[in-house]
Amino acid sequence: MTDLAFILSGFFVGFVVGLTGVGGGSLMTPILIFGFGIKPILAVGTDLLFAAFTKLGGTVNLALARRVDWKIVGTLSLGSVPAALLTVAALHYAGAAQESVQKVMTTTLGFALLLTAAATLYKAIKGTQTTQKEISAEQLAEATKPRHPALPIIFGALIGVLVSLTSVGAGAIGVTALMLLYPALPLNRIVAADVAYAVPLTLVAGLGHASIGSVDWPLLAKLLAGSLPGIWLGTKLGNHVPDRAIRSILSLLLAYAGFKLLAI
Repeated sequence: MTDLAFILSGFFVGFVVGLTGVGGGSLMTPILIFGFGIKPILAVGTDLLFAAFTKLGGTVNLALARRVDWKIVGTLSLGSVPAALLTVAALHYAGAAQESVQKVMTTTLGFALLLTAAATLYKAIKGTQTTQKEISAEQLAEATKPRHPALPIIFGALIGVLVSLTSVGAGAIGVTALMLLYPALPLNRIVAADVAYAVPLTLVAGLGHASIGSVDWPLLAKLLAGSLPGIWLGTKLGNHVPDRAIRSILSLLLAYAGFKLLAI
């Protein structure tokens, strides 16, 4: 029965990700902690690889559609991947199983969920106003220039630390950061860049967690068994469901989970 519950949880999260584009970590990690009583360090490590594998398929589809701006992905990864490695190394050095470390992770996760809730609500209110029209090569070259060359690396590093500690941040927070860094870039390309750069980040962070024993491989397989068809169905129905309403409700759920984690 528990195995079926894990598969159904994976399906639910995959379905919501397919509908809204919000990263699975903001939903899956709280479900694993509160719904199944899994330790935060194990929930985060398992969820990182869950996110890496689920978003890999999306990246392939987006790349085939030529929507991914690899220059943006590379610049963000220059900050996020080293930051992820350093964060996992710090967790290993501090002793990931220590109660004090677990407390830091749950507190950070609580704040990350509140940030994600705010970013999701912002996208619900403002995101639909962003144009998704195709632009010329010259306009695209100008739109992919950040406000300052160092800002994507800095933002990438901050998100890399956050994702490695909590598995949250590469979705709604990442999209919001990209909207601020590249305001002239169409929303469909912002989402594509966010999905693509999340793959190496979550993969590196997830493998780092695996090296310190904080990944439950059988659990990961069950979650993926549900999430892959869930994502497929969510993306199919995404154009037929009111995006603003779903994101607004989701932001309230994330805020609730965030406050609950901070109260632990």
